[in-house]
Amino acid sequence: MLGDLGGGALAAGLLAAPLATLLWLRVALLGAPARPARLASLGALLAAASACATLEAALLRHDFSVRFVAENGGRHVPGYYTITSLWSAMDGSLLLWLLVLGGYGVALARGRPDRLRAYAMVVVGVATTFFFALSTFAANPFRTVHPVPLDGPGPNPLLQQHPAMGVHPPLLYVGYLGTVVPFALALAAPLAGAHGRNWIRQARPWALVAWCSLTAGVVLGAWWSYAVLGWGGYWAWDPVENASLLPWLTTTALLHTSLGGGRGRERWNSVLACAGFLLVLLGTFLTRSGAVASVHAFTDSPLGPLLLGFVVLAVLAATVLAGRRQPAPARRAAPPWSRGAAVLVNAVLLVTIAAVVLIGTVQPLLSEPLTGSRASVGAGYYQRTAVPLAVVVLLLAGVAPALQVRNPAEALRRLALPGAAALATVATVGLLSRPGPAALTAFGAAAFVLTGLLAAGPRRWAAVLAHAGLALVAVGVAASSAYGRADERTLRVGETLTVGDVSARLVTVQRGTPGGRMTVRARLVVSSGGATRTAAPALRYDPARDTAVTVPAIDGGPRRDVYLTLIAVASDGGDATVRLAVNPLVGLIWAGGAVATAGGLLALGDAARSRRRRRAEPAGRRAPVAAGVPA
Repeated sequence: MLGDLGGGALAAGLLAAPLATLLWLRVALLGAPARPARLASLGALLAAASACATLEAALLRHDFSVRFVAENGGRHVPGYYTITSLWSAMDGSLLLWLLVLGGYGVALARGRPDRLRAYAMVVVGVATTFFFALSTFAANPFRTVHPVPLDGPGPNPLLQQHPAMGVHPPLLYVGYLGTVVPFALALAAPLAGAHGRNWIRQARPWALVAWCSLTAGVVLGAWWSYAVLGWGGYWAWDPVENASLLPWLTTTALLHTSLGGGRGRERWNSVLACAGFLLVLLGTFLTRSGAVASVHAFTDSPLGPLLLGFVVLAVLAATVLAGRRQPAPARRAAPPWSRGAAVLVNAVLLVTIAAVVLIGTVQPLLSEPLTGSRASVGAGYYQRTAVPLAVVVLLLAGVAPALQVRNPAEALRRLALPGAAALATVATVGLLSRPGPAALTAFGAAAFVLTGLLAAGPRRWAAVLAHAGLALVAVGVAASSAYGRADERTLRVGETLTVGDVSARLVTVQRGTPGGRMTVRARLVVSSGGATRTAAPALRYDPARDTAVTVPAIDGGPRRDVYLTLIAVASDGGDATVRLAVNPLVGLIWAGGAVATAGGLLALGDAARSRRRRRAEPAGRRAPVAAGVPA
C-alpha cells in the first residue's frame, strides 16, 4: 500500500515538473500569466514532500515490503535513526534532494515574474524533471520485494552513532541545491535581455543561503568524521569530502566578485555562478555512481551514466549561454592598489584551489584509461598545493579592509599593526615551540587577519565575523596538525600508555550485547595535570551488516582533546590495542565554523533589510527597472 502511494507521488512529480517547465517557458516567451506555472511548481514540491512522507511512514511502520525499508530499515533501530534512515542510502537521499530542490523552485517562483525569473524557473524545472525521472526509473525506493522479510539490517552502523546524522546531510543538501538558483539566473540573464542586466543582485542572496548551509554542513561533517570514524582526524581529503568543498570554494569566490563592478567582473560572476552548480552535479556523480572509493560514498549503481550525461548537458548549456552574454557596460578597471583588486585576486586564488582539489579528486578516473589502474593522490598532494594557496587567501582577507582608502600611504599605515602582530606571533610561536614552516605561516596569517579586521567599520560586521571564523579554523587546523601527538600500543591490564603529559592505564576489558549488538569496551583511567577520569572506547559489531565499528572516547576541552580509540582486543580479554591522541585547539575548528556561519547569516539579514528599504522607497527615487510580464 505505502509502496503504491510513494510510486504515485513520484509519478505525480514527474508530471508536474515538466509541466511547470513548459508553463514557465510560456511565461518567458509570451508573457503569459504566471499563476498556472507557480501552481505546477508547487505541485512538484508537494509530490516530493508526499514521497518523503510516505517513505518515512514505511520506515516507522517497518513495512518491509518496500525495498528501501527492507534494505535500510530495522525493528532494532532507534526511532531517531529510523527517521534519518531516509537519507542514509542513495534512493532515499534522492527524495530529500527532490524536496529541497522543489522548495528552492517554489521560493524562486514567488518573486516578480519578469523574464529573468521565468527563464530561471525553466532551468530549475529542467533540473527538477531530471531528478524526478532519475528517482522514478533508476532509483525508485518504493519497489516491492518478494518474499517480504521479517526484519531489515538497519542503516550503516556508522550512521547510527552520532545525532549529527539528522542535521549534516540536510544542511549539505540545502547548500548544494542553493547553487541552482545563481546557476539558473546566470543562464537566464542572456535570454532575458534588459531584464537580466542586474541578475547578480538577485543571485547574491541565494548564494549567501548556499554558502551558509555549505559552511555549516562541511564543518559539521568534519566534526562527525572526528567523533565517529575513530581515526582521530577531521579531514582526510576524501573524494566525498572534496565534493562538498569544491562548490563552497566557488560560491565563496562568487560572493567576493559580486560585491561590486569592475572590468571583467560580469564574466567572472557568470562563470562562478555556473561553476558552483556544475561542481555539485559532478560531486553527485562521484558519490552516487561508485566512481570513487570512499567511506562516505554510496555503492555502485546504474545512476552513473545518467548523471554523467546530465553533467555534460549542463556544461554545454552553460558554455553556450555564457558565450551569448551581452557585453557589460564599460567600466574602469580596478587599480592594482585597491580593495576591488584584492577581492578579485582572492577569487582567482579560490578558483585555483578548487581546480587543484578537483584534479586530485578525479585523478583515479583520469589515470585508469591511461594506466589500467586507479592511481589516487594522497594527502601530501593537497598539503603541498592547496594549503599554501589557502594561506595566501587568508592573508588577502586581512589586507582587503586596509585597501578601502585611496591613499597607498594610509593603506600601508593601516597594515602596519596587522603586520607587526603577524611577525610577533611568528617569532613568539617559533621560538617557543618550532611547529614547522607551514604551521608558523598559518599562525601568522591568522594573526594578520584577526588584527586587520579590527579596522573594519560597524557596517561590515558580517564580513568581519565570516573572515574571523575562517581565521579561527586556520588556527585550529594548524595547531592540531603541528602539535598533535599520538601513540598506539597493545596494553595488558594494568599497563599504561603515555603521550606527553597524558597517560591512560588499562583497567579492564568488558563484553556485552546491548541492543543486540556485541560490544567490547576497554575501561581506562586517564591522568593529566593531576586530574584523573575514566574513558571507555569500544568496538561494536553489528551482525545485521556483518561489520564492526569503533566508538572513540573523546574528552574535549578548550585547550585540547584527549582522544582514545580501541583498535583490537585479545580473545581472553587480557590485553587491548589502544590508540591515544592529544589534539590541541581542535575545538577552534568547530567554533570558527560557527562564527563564519553566523557572519553569513548576518550578511543575509543585511541583504533582506536592504531589499525591504528599496521596496519602501517612493517610486520616483528608485532606479528604473524593466517592466515585468503580467502576473
